[in-house]
Amino acid sequence: MTVTGEIRGDVGLTSPRFWWWERRRSVVLDAGLAAVSAAECAVEGVSFAGETGVPMVLGVLLGVVVGASLLVRRRWPIAVVLVSIAVTPAEMGFLMSIIGLYTLAASEVPRRITALLASMSFVGTLVASWVRMRTLAGDDAAEFNPGAGATAIMAFVLSLGMAAPPVLLGLYIGARRRLMESLRERADSLERELSLLADRAEERAEWARTEERTRIAREMHDVVAHRVSLMVVHAAALQAVALKDPQKAVKNAALVGDMGRQALTELREMLGVLRSGEAVVREAAAAGPKPLEAVGAAAAAAAAAAEGGPCLADVEMLVEQSRAAGMVVELSVDGEPVECGALVEQTAYRVVQEALTNVHKHAAGAKAWVRLAYREGEVAMQVENGVSDAGAVEVGLPSGGNGLVGMRERVTALGGVFVAGGTEAGGFRVSAVLPV
Repeated sequence: MTVTGEIRGDVGLTSPRFWWWERRRSVVLDAGLAAVSAAECAVEGVSFAGETGVPMVLGVLLGVVVGASLLVRRRWPIAVVLVSIAVTPAEMGFLMSIIGLYTLAASEVPRRITALLASMSFVGTLVASWVRMRTLAGDDAAEFNPGAGATAIMAFVLSLGMAAPPVLLGLYIGARRRLMESLRERADSLERELSLLADRAEERAEWARTEERTRIAREMHDVVAHRVSLMVVHAAALQAVALKDPQKAVKNAALVGDMGRQALTELREMLGVLRSGEAVVREAAAAGPKPLEAVGAAAAAAAAAAEGGPCLADVEMLVEQSRAAGMVVELSVDGEPVECGALVEQTAYRVVQEALTNVHKHAAGAKAWVRLAYREGEVAMQVENGVSDAGAVEVGLPSGGNGLVGMRERVTALGGVFVAGGTEAGGFRVSAVLPV
């Protein structure tokens, strides 16, 4: 017998396959049934040879061949049933007929073919039984001689008993097998879906962690860069006037201390917000399927609400701090101030703060203009500076090149518009519009 190998993808093992049998026990079962059927048909072939005058060897050989055809019942169930129908007049193959009808009904053969072959088997058995009973009843030596009606009823019951039970059992087993296969396929499909959902959840969690790291870096940059920039400016001024004007030096030293304390306060507040924001990110990432952008937006909104500031009302104080550092800044507000969301106000404040920080870094001694405009459904802000004063002292503030990137990310995350670039006069302008 030829054995082929079938690789199972789930475990990576080789499973033996014997021709059309998938399991070894199926081979043993069919071979045993074929042997029993061949023995039965061989015995019945002896009677058939005696009644027809055929040599006994041919009758036995015919019975063995007919009975052994049960071996292919799983591969060709229709052929097995047709063979059993063909030898019914010879009163041969009763076991083969029963097993063949059961296999046919349990297979994937169309139901109309199953009904046709079962009806043919029933009729063939009915006719053969009725003829056999009438032949026995016509024998003068017979002790039992029922009438034609009784003979027909007995032949009908016998034929129905040989055809109906195997067909009904086969239909039930086939339906049950198909149900189990359907349930198995559904289980595999659910397992694949669960695996896909787990991968998507991991992807959302990784995306949320990346977004949170980016947000932390942006917050640290905005908070630290502005305060430290002002501290450096005041320290440079302190160094310049320390010997010439002690009172101004004391004032600048006090401003440096104030800036340092404010920076520490903001850092503490931000660290507290970030700790509380981690839980928000985890909850948003573990929630049901949603756009990944919503995860970062939820965390940022929760952080802004928890921080309680800064807001647009603090822009004037921000401008005063830049003025105290020696910068000439003009502030103008157009429109009636309206209450915006915490995240919108914080974003607007950070844009102005970072823009002023860039003026300190890159345009020492330049004049700056800060404009706020409250419009219907939106708030606009613009920070513009003129040309740097050639006589101003450069304090050498380092620049990482992340200021404009962070501002753009903040604004676009809220659906706003951000534009930055040089002016015709040689200065620089930062503009942003946020929906309220």
